[in-house]
Amino acid sequence: MKQKTLTTAIICLCLFLTYKSGIAQANNPGLQQIKSSIQKINTLYYELFAKSDASIINLYTDDAILLAPNMLPINGKKALKKDFEDTFVAGKVKGVKFQTDNIYGDGKAYITEEGTWQVFDPNGKVLDDGKYLKLWKLTKAGWKIFRDSFNSNHKI
Repeated sequence: MKQKTLTTAIICLCLFLTYKSGIAQANNPGLQQIKSSIQKINTLYYELFAKSDASIINLYTDDAILLAPNMLPINGKKALKKDFEDTFVAGKVKGVKFQTDNIYGDGKAYITEEGTWQVFDPNGKVLDDGKYLKLWKLTKAGWKIFRDSFNSNHKI
């Protein structure tokens, strides 16, 4: 009986803290401004990808890491540039769209973004979709993607 009461108390505490965190974010205009900035960068990402523009790597920090499923981490801008160039040359993907659902953090140095994504072929057909977490780092040039991790909603 004591175990059940303790478990219930822990669950209630976790729910309360999650609720309070959500209210704090909703009432924090600084976080809302950061979320808006991130959404604008995600729109730019989509536009640059659609044009096969290699400057898309400038949205990442110099020491960024892309953590894609079923492959080794892609470390740093040089590796990211090669990955994007290979993807552009292959011509199978013409767009990647992100939808920010939530952001977490205090906005002082890092922000975590949670959301969903879609990948499009050259005809605009959705090839895949899933969810992601991005860790953003505040740099002298503004918010940049520091860690980028995603996975599909579909089985391989």
